[in-house]
Amino acid sequence: MAMVDVQAPFLEDKDEPLAGVCDFRGRAVYRSTSGGWRSALFLVVLEVAVIIAYYGVSANLITYLTGPLGYSNAAAATAVNVWTGTARLMPLLGAFVADSWLGRYRSIILANTLYVLGFGMITVASTLLSQGSSTTIDKKSSSRNFSLQVSFFYASLYLIALAQGAGKPCGLAFAADQFDPNHPREFNARRSFFNWWHFSIAIGITFAVIVVSYIQENLGWGIGFGALCAVMICAFGVFLLGSPMYRLHTPIIGSNNPFARLGRSVFALARNSSFRFCTKRHNHEDEDAATNFEEARCVLQLLPIWVACLAYGVVIAQIMTLFNKQGRTLDRHIGGLELPPAALQAFWPAAGLLFVPIYDRVLVPALRCTTGTPSGLTLLQRVGTGMVVSLVAMCVAALVETRRLEMAREYNLIDNTRATIPMSWAWLVPQYVMLGVADVFVLVGMQEFFYDQMPIELRSLGIALFYSVMGVGGFISGALISLIDHITCSGGGESWFSDNLNHAHLDYFYWLLAGLSTAELAFYVYVTKTYVYKEKRDS
Repeated sequence: MAMVDVQAPFLEDKDEPLAGVCDFRGRAVYRSTSGGWRSALFLVVLEVAVIIAYYGVSANLITYLTGPLGYSNAAAATAVNVWTGTARLMPLLGAFVADSWLGRYRSIILANTLYVLGFGMITVASTLLSQGSSTTIDKKSSSRNFSLQVSFFYASLYLIALAQGAGKPCGLAFAADQFDPNHPREFNARRSFFNWWHFSIAIGITFAVIVVSYIQENLGWGIGFGALCAVMICAFGVFLLGSPMYRLHTPIIGSNNPFARLGRSVFALARNSSFRFCTKRHNHEDEDAATNFEEARCVLQLLPIWVACLAYGVVIAQIMTLFNKQGRTLDRHIGGLELPPAALQAFWPAAGLLFVPIYDRVLVPALRCTTGTPSGLTLLQRVGTGMVVSLVAMCVAALVETRRLEMAREYNLIDNTRATIPMSWAWLVPQYVMLGVADVFVLVGMQEFFYDQMPIELRSLGIALFYSVMGVGGFISGALISLIDHITCSGGGESWFSDNLNHAHLDYFYWLLAGLSTAELAFYVYVTKTYVYKEKRDS
């Protein structure tokens, strides 16, 4: 495997300090004692812990909101979408802070400090809410205390979102920085690294939706959230242990703030539609200006592709909201054990766990022989393939929901909100599995694309752009649900997202998302067919 190859020391490089990088104390680093998989593994462990903690909240949050907090289905889905959208948009702010001032290493330290504080607060908040619901006091005092406790709960949620902003754009970028793109073996290892990073994330999600959701619903929400706080404390310690082996990029002497430089270049490009004036002079200043203009053009060319990926973010938002509510109405028994609805989400990352090795070790070599591309598919082809799979997944989800509603009518369970439909949980497995496979194509492809195609100094921004696709997708999903809920409820009608799902029409909503995915795919093909990759422009 690539991991073994990279870990083998190269004797000819052993005593030569690496250029452009240093350790966390600013000292020279050597290939034999830093970087590669040896340091990336510490970051992988941290990322798995972050994923367990984040999905330990988000995967079952809609259950907490509609249960202990008493939200309606539509209100809970909107609240979850807004929170997850915020958590995935905050990396844009975090990337700005990291790339222009704090640096990736210190940003990760800040993020972990916020994580520990946020998960500690949410543990206290959920415990207080649980105690408050079982305590009888006067109605006015009870209402005031409940409101304060809910506010404290939301404050902890959004502190976790802030931690996501500080850590997410830096974790993957900092891990990829541990591989030298100018060293053949490390460069090949980095290509494989993005697949195995997603593999590790899938492990974390699987653990969160199975184990953590079970603890929350059977042992108590406070215990479940407290366990997540403990996980983050341990992971923070592991990250700090790896500090002597990390490679940190040294700032370029005399260079300006990369965001300020990018902003000036974008403004200049807006004023000058032609780039010809940069080639009329040949002094050093004009060469720097030409480089800055090319950076700006590079970033601007990514924006249409970013827009073309947003519908995929809307689709993924349904996994932790409406898919979860569907699962609660089905028969979830395996023998004498009843699965929590959130546990069904495990099929989503489990599909990724199984498919990543197949893709990395079987499909890529086979496609390489066919296409002549070292990675089998180009990054944009990989993302487009995943979009096709996600489109099919939404069609399947709509058909399964139609069948669920037919079963409810057939057994006269339409008006029974607590009834279990005599329909196995296994009906939901195909849509989860297809989205898990789609993730291996789309999410991994987007991660590597936005990292690789950005200027070196702005690669945290590239990762932030990737996460913001999911964030904006969550906001779009929340807005669509609120708008459709308002429209379908007007005039005394039944909402598509009725609290009684047997009266609802999630199937209509899924067909709508399938239509959006089709339009997205067409736009994606249009904007990517003329895209020129950064390495080709550089050459």
